[in-house]
Amino acid sequence: MIIAILGLIILVVGIVLRRSPEPGSRFARLVSTIGLVVVGLGLATSMFKVIDPGQVGVQTLFGKVQDNVLPSGLHIINPMVEVTNFDIKLQNYTMSGTSDEGAKQGDDAIRVLSSDGLEVTIDLSVLYKINPEKAPFIMQNIGVDYENKIVRPVSRTAIRDNAVNYQAVDLFSTKRQEFQAKINQAISQSFAKNGLELQSILVRNITLPASVKASIESKIQAEQDAQKMQFVLQKERQEADRKRVEAQGIADYQKIISAQLSDKQLQYEYIKAQKEIALSPNTKVIIIGGGKGNPIMLSDK
Repeated sequence: MIIAILGLIILVVGIVLRRSPEPGSRFARLVSTIGLVVVGLGLATSMFKVIDPGQVGVQTLFGKVQDNVLPSGLHIINPMVEVTNFDIKLQNYTMSGTSDEGAKQGDDAIRVLSSDGLEVTIDLSVLYKINPEKAPFIMQNIGVDYENKIVRPVSRTAIRDNAVNYQAVDLFSTKRQEFQAKINQAISQSFAKNGLELQSILVRNITLPASVKASIESKIQAEQDAQKMQFVLQKERQEADRKRVEAQGIADYQKIISAQLSDKQLQYEYIKAQKEIALSPNTKVIIIGGGKGNPIMLSDK
């Protein structure tokens, strides 16, 4: 449209030159022709509008937002209409305590007070999209800076309003999923009223005060020590049971042997032992003493 306006200015200059005396009037026809060409070119470029993939166009005519949305592709429009593009792809708005990680520079984490009065620091990512049909509403009521006007304040408020219902330790451990579900519901409802669609809320990190963190670590260490001691005691009990069973077995064996042995059985075992000695390659002569005397072994070694 700027080109068309420039062409009109050139055309007016040509008309003025036509009424002026020589030698200015000599160039009036040429200037007017150039003006007409520029006006035509400006109107042609203003009539054709290309909307990129993943975007929609919102038309504004003399300050009034039009209801019809231009989808991606080529369109022929009123050359007087101004078109504002809105990104309808999935967008990510991150608030983080790590520099250069979030949407804003520096520490942008959310600091909230828990129900027990402790300050908890939360890193949050908001995944959302613009509802294409609501793009004219956003243009009319919010503008193109919807991240700073809706996404950021709504998300931070939802975090603070729900964190006060939980203790710091619960936010960090047992009730983290419940907390995330509640803020997801609160943000989703507020977004829907403003033409946005919430896709997901990611509580990326929850940082507790140093004193609470030390207390949690001590508790975890104590639980681990208790579990280790239970394992040691169980192992000792099993070992004691094994020894008890082993001793009982030995006692039962000795009792059985004592009950079954006789003098004849002992004599038989004695003869078997002497026979094995006689068959040994290291023995040359064996003299067995009479009575209860021990045998005398003669050897060349």
